[in-house]
Amino acid sequence: MTEKVYITSTMMATFVCPKCQKSKTANVSKYADLDKIVKVSVRCPCGYAYISILEKRKRYRKETNLPGSYSRYIDGKQMGGGLMIVKDLSTIGMKLQIDADNDCNVGDVIQVEFHTDDTQKAFIKKKVIIRNINGTIIGTEFAPTEGVDKALGFYLFN
Repeated sequence: MTEKVYITSTMMATFVCPKCQKSKTANVSKYADLDKIVKVSVRCPCGYAYISILEKRKRYRKETNLPGSYSRYIDGKQMGGGLMIVKDLSTIGMKLQIDADNDCNVGDVIQVEFHTDDTQKAFIKKKVIIRNINGTIIGTEFAPTEGVDKALGFYLFN
């Protein structure tokens, strides 16, 4: 299994052995400017060898598969909505997979509602702004009035 490892602003990455959970932090600056996916082979002192992918995003992104619903708003009035799946979450937004026949446009504000799939089963209700659309996949950013609250923060980082 391949794990994603995030590059910090200081060009360091922490690798955690999937077998023994020992961690090692290394300088990965030589990979930071490459415009392709970087896979690195890592050998743990325990002898286990594994592959990691260096993730160059500025923010941690948690892959998910959380079902929920969305409502579309225009000038403060609800103008439809549908079912969705939250495909990933970060501290600044989320990626959604929505109904194939939607009327969403870049710049629209939608309200999303879903439950986390951890032990908390927290109900999340957020307004997000659509930043890009690629078929049924929508990239969003939290609206200025929204952000990462305690429940969402707990889910993201645990």
